[in-house]
Amino acid sequence: MRIIPFAISAVITVGLCYTLNKKIGPAPPMGKFLSPQQGFWQNAEPVDADYNADLKLEGLKGEAEVYIDERLVPHVFSKNESDVYFIQGYLHAKFRLWQMEFQTHAAAGRISEILGENPGVLNFDREQRRLGMVYAAEKSLQVAEADPVTKEINDAYTKGVNAYISQLKESELPLEYKLLDYMPEKWSNLKTALFLKYMSKDLAGSENDFEYTNAKSIFSAEEFEKLYPLAADSLVPIIPGAFTDTAVALKIPATADSLYFAKKDTINIKETKPDPDNGSNNWAVSGKKTKSGYPILCNDPHLSLNLPSLWFEMQLSTPSYNAYGATFPGAPAVIIGFNDSCSFGFTNGGRDVRDYYEITFKDSSMMEYKFNNEWKKTNWRVEVIKIKGKPDFIDSVAYIPEFGPVMYDRKYTGNNRTDNKHYYACRWKAHDPSNEIKIFVGLDKAKNYTDYAEAIKELHTPGQNCVFATKSGDIALWCQGEFPAKWKDQGKFIMPGTDSSYMWQAMIPQYQNPHQHNPERNFVSSANQVPVDVKGYPYYLGGSYPLYRGISINRRLSAMDSGSVTVEDMMKLQTDNYNVFAEYTRPLLLKYIDVLRLNEAEKKYLDMLRNWNLRNDTAETGPTIFNLWYDTLQVKTFGDELGRSGLPMHWPEASTLSEAIAKDPSFSFIDDINTPRKETIEEIMTNAFKAAVPVMKNAEVENKLAWARFKDTRVNHLTKQAALSRLHLPIGGGNHIINATKADHGPSWRMIVEMTPETNAYGIYPGGQSGNPGSKYYDTFIDDWAIGKYNKLWMMKASEKNGKRIKWIMKFSKG
Repeated sequence: MRIIPFAISAVITVGLCYTLNKKIGPAPPMGKFLSPQQGFWQNAEPVDADYNADLKLEGLKGEAEVYIDERLVPHVFSKNESDVYFIQGYLHAKFRLWQMEFQTHAAAGRISEILGENPGVLNFDREQRRLGMVYAAEKSLQVAEADPVTKEINDAYTKGVNAYISQLKESELPLEYKLLDYMPEKWSNLKTALFLKYMSKDLAGSENDFEYTNAKSIFSAEEFEKLYPLAADSLVPIIPGAFTDTAVALKIPATADSLYFAKKDTINIKETKPDPDNGSNNWAVSGKKTKSGYPILCNDPHLSLNLPSLWFEMQLSTPSYNAYGATFPGAPAVIIGFNDSCSFGFTNGGRDVRDYYEITFKDSSMMEYKFNNEWKKTNWRVEVIKIKGKPDFIDSVAYIPEFGPVMYDRKYTGNNRTDNKHYYACRWKAHDPSNEIKIFVGLDKAKNYTDYAEAIKELHTPGQNCVFATKSGDIALWCQGEFPAKWKDQGKFIMPGTDSSYMWQAMIPQYQNPHQHNPERNFVSSANQVPVDVKGYPYYLGGSYPLYRGISINRRLSAMDSGSVTVEDMMKLQTDNYNVFAEYTRPLLLKYIDVLRLNEAEKKYLDMLRNWNLRNDTAETGPTIFNLWYDTLQVKTFGDELGRSGLPMHWPEASTLSEAIAKDPSFSFIDDINTPRKETIEEIMTNAFKAAVPVMKNAEVENKLAWARFKDTRVNHLTKQAALSRLHLPIGGGNHIINATKADHGPSWRMIVEMTPETNAYGIYPGGQSGNPGSKYYDTFIDDWAIGKYNKLWMMKASEKNGKRIKWIMKFSKG
């Protein structure tokens, strides 16, 4: 049992929790933690734990039953919608309370309350506050509370969470509360809004304004375009075809050339950014291509691999709808899943919806700022950051109504800032009021394409590529969100904030978001690539868009014969390890290496790469050699130019160097500017390989040259405690691969839904239904997930309540 070695580790380890990759915090009171009556021993759940219950709870409107199957998946049957969300909140809290609360504390910048005094933690909390996470959640909550439907949903969910918390005994506290020595607080509708904003930060919080501004200061326009091309040559957009509609008229500021494009400011701020590979795959195949004659929809969101898992599987059934799939502990509704009529899923849109503006204040008091030739009064928000065992930290944040919070001012030196002469306000689309619960509830209830098209209009931020399929035969995909209509390169660099000319002028009309409905090719797909051909689209997209997963998926789906596609084909595709990027790039590496300069040991590794089957399978050595060589080649090509200023710079996309060499082997960045002579592609290519070989040798000596051992995938507990994590998983995949599994990031929920009359659905995630490390259901699915197996997703009927798959029954009624 993992809880025993963990306890031993806890006793002998002073730092018990990692945050920002540093061990921090004191040990809990050992007497209390080790107490047989209240301590961690109480979290050791019996193998035959009994989840049967008969609960009478205040806040319920009627009676309901929850049938829990052999995988600990709850199937909730309620006579009304309010109670189904109450019970969902109760079950989320029962199985995932600590995770829910910790994530919302993180979203709100409240981790110092839990972990105490630590500079890194305090900086994290200040960054969350200064980004305006609570501010954004409050604005969205106002909209949700003004809508009677979503207010009732959120109220019911919150009451359910609190019903569980109110009956929780100290001995029953999740292990992490005992470990970190604090108590849960009551849930609120604001916490649900915070959780959704946390997802917005993960999926729509990335930008490179500071880095691009720095690059603009040292590179010519031509050099900048070579480093950061608008689109790759091998671009295959999500929605093929030309844009033919009339675009929103946008006015480029008269001062753009002098104050924006030609300005040579630099900024020494190293921001904490979401993982650039936060993305997903999704596709839907028409019944014209499938063997059954019905559509098949597939989705696998790529996010951090954590325990407890981001997802919790469940069924919600009421007289008005019946939905099954992956839910977020912390929010109501099914997020990715299916109902009796349709199925739905998402991939990340990747658009740039977060820009920085330089603000001019009248003086250092920041009480007045200049805008449109006037001095206007600054708004303020006082952020009180509580620190466990220490006095509160007070952080006053200026708010500019036209833009947003002044995230960086002269008194904030977080994120390694060494230049505090300037003031930067953040304009982020997630600050705008929105009511995302409506899209999920709308999809849970959708019966046809019209319902789907209406539901997705409620998705504002983060922008997503929403895939859809119905039993009646429709397939569709919308690149949906509320996106600013930008002129070319607007927001790529820091913008002047002294007048309205650089502000977002309009939002792209929703009907102009790229979309497809029942296309001639009989499938729709997305893998976070550019939504449209950017050369013909009238709005600047910004953002970052990977290429190769989309190419792989479209190639494979196009090659599948009409009337042949099966669920098993989709499982193989979703877990496929073929490396299209290496297919394009390996010939260039082999073409330009000077073999005569290699010794026999080096030639051995070159032969391994040459003979590689281009699959990132677990036992292959080719992926390790390829990645080490190409990564080193990128450093030798771009490192001299990007490193000369010492300023934060954005690293070019992986495709940039490969495509540049393919077009022109004398690509200007090949030359090493730190030497007096001009290097050739053959020299740089060979030098890169020789520099990477010692790492290959060392990996081979340590028996880590095989790809799975080298990549070393793990599913970390949120505290990063090894004893609570799953390490060294035998799984292939990686960057640019459909099976996008990296070291601690990858397919967080795999789902395949065949829309036959009796829905035929499969899914799995790398975790387990219980958040308790002492439960056998804590990591139940991880081993099967690693080898590409799936669980059958059972959409239970009320008539099956006495079936063999039912292990426990929880009865709910009014208290």
